[in-house]
Amino acid sequence: MKKKEHYVNNKDFLDALVQYRKQVQEAKDLGNPKPKVPEYVGECFLKIATHLSYRPNFVNYMFKDDMICDGIENCLQYIDNFDPAKSTNPFAYFTQIIYFAFLRRIQREKKQLDIKARILEKSGFDEVFSVDEGSGFSMSDMNSIKESLEMKNR
Repeated sequence: MKKKEHYVNNKDFLDALVQYRKQVQEAKDLGNPKPKVPEYVGECFLKIATHLSYRPNFVNYMFKDDMICDGIENCLQYIDNFDPAKSTNPFAYFTQIIYFAFLRRIQREKKQLDIKARILEKSGFDEVFSVDEGSGFSMSDMNSIKESLEMKNR
């Protein structure tokens, strides 16, 4: 039976990162600016983040695109910290970076939702957003969204 091919080939990904590290070191030695991250490496980051967002604990968030962007941004931020001498599995390394970026985004969004709920509560506008008045959104809706976020983070 033929082995299923993964969406990111770990060996090619590692080779691309090793090559990029060499380019970065050469540029540093010559006093040149840091080179651009290769397109293939960027594609790998995008594929890892996109596929991770399909996991059941991340799939139903409205801000999934923001999560993916945060993950890619963090990968680019910490690309120089990956050391091929310590690990030959860049897929796992960057998957962890993206995973924790997702969790940080969820926490930020949850905090913002709490702030919005408190503002609505204190301002007395919670009556304005009641279902009875035809807006289709109420404080109980806001609280149920908040509760579902809390359940997903457990």
